[in-house]
Amino acid sequence: MDRLFGLDMQLLMDALQFGASVFVLFTLASYLLFNPVRKLLKDRQEGIRKDLDDASADKKSAADLKNQYEEKLKGIDKEAEQILSEARQKALKNEARIIEEAKEEAARIIGRAEEEIVLEKKRAMDEVKQQMISIASMMAAKVVAASINTQIQDTLVDETLKEMGDSTWQS
Repeated sequence: MDRLFGLDMQLLMDALQFGASVFVLFTLASYLLFNPVRKLLKDRQEGIRKDLDDASADKKSAADLKNQYEEKLKGIDKEAEQILSEARQKALKNEARIIEEAKEEAARIIGRAEEEIVLEKKRAMDEVKQQMISIASMMAAKVVAASINTQIQDTLVDETLKEMGDSTWQS
């Protein structure tokens, strides 16, 4: 061999065989290694994209729920005020009803007391009449015992009536 680099047929065949071997190995490596890795990366990208889309949808849904809850909270304040207002109105109605019942009860008690007073007055008047009758009877007994004339008897009755008063006989 006199040259360092000889371009002969053997070299070309070896180079061609080497190139074909590299191509076959590359194709085989691509089929066995690169394509599964590419598929894995593509699946990973799709998964991440899907997760991002889901997260975006969840975020939007959460924002909608937040807005709904805020609206409900505003409505709850109004509703609570309305409930308190209704409770106040019921309390005022109950208060008025209780006061009315108390007034009616007081009127009944006063009515019974007035009836009792009238009855007591009648009893007292009856007792006074009974005492007057007993006094008149005693006077009559004294008159009869003393044998007084009718003029003295009339005078005694008039004096007794003046002592008791005219209002005692009025009923």
